[in-house]
Amino acid sequence: MYNDLFGVSPMIFWLILTVILAVSEILTLGLTTIWFALGALAAFISCIMGASLPLQIVVFIIVSVIALLLVRPVSLKLLSGKIVKTNIDALIGRKVNVSKDIDNIKETGNVILDGTTWNARSLEDDVVISSGETVVIEKVEGNKLIVKRA
Repeated sequence: MYNDLFGVSPMIFWLILTVILAVSEILTLGLTTIWFALGALAAFISCIMGASLPLQIVVFIIVSVIALLLVRPVSLKLLSGKIVKTNIDALIGRKVNVSKDIDNIKETGNVILDGTTWNARSLEDDVVISSGETVVIEKVEGNKLIVKRA
């Protein structure tokens, strides 16, 4: 009754789908298609074991959903802790000293960061931060550090 799936045997279909989804995951590294690749692999194995096509489809759906719901949150949690901030991202949250009063209205303000003078602006337009104060870098916009009082 079910001799083919999209014009090929179910075994070949599940194998091709597994490879396509796995390669897609390798290229994107977004933890999006790996769960469905696992489901396709499970369907492929069930096909080898002689399961009917409807059962293979059910296996694909169940394994994909279970992997997505149970494993993805744990994977994201483990991977997110190992990301090391670099370049501009590494500046966010650092404390620096104000070397020239920061006044957004007058468009003035500097801070010293690692021995280099940076233009700085306050996170809030109506706040003037005096020279000598310590501030925290909130974000970077072009060549300006956006800061707030520590």
